[in-house]
Amino acid sequence: MDIIDIKTNKREEFIDITGIIDTYVRNNRLDNCILLIYSPHTTCGLTINEHADPDVKNDMIRKLKELIPKNDEYKHIEGNSDAHIKTSIIGNRITVIVENGSVKLGRWQGIFLTEFDGPRNRKIWLKPMMTR
Repeated sequence: MDIIDIKTNKREEFIDITGIIDTYVRNNRLDNCILLIYSPHTTCGLTINEHADPDVKNDMIRKLKELIPKNDEYKHIEGNSDAHIKTSIIGNRITVIVENGSVKLGRWQGIFLTEFDGPRNRKIWLKPMMTR
């Protein structure tokens, strides 16, 4: 398993990490495998979505804030229950296909780290799983 460190800058943001993952695949000469990308955090997730238009990630953040407000009648003493809920909805792991030395994504797709309780220093765990 390998670990990548990512610094987030805002309480809530989507950071495009597609380039970081592509670089990891190239530097490790991965070919024809499945790559598990995992966030070991309870307030920071991962997703694949459109990265061509930044309004998509902005719309997603805005809608999540609207659906799950920061201040509600939460009981969690740390005051970040909204971040836990958002992360549970988004998810904390994704898998991608690596073929011929590159990550296989759709034309408009990118890989995003989703921060909901930043800014923080985050870790992403990467585990290539070889296939036949």
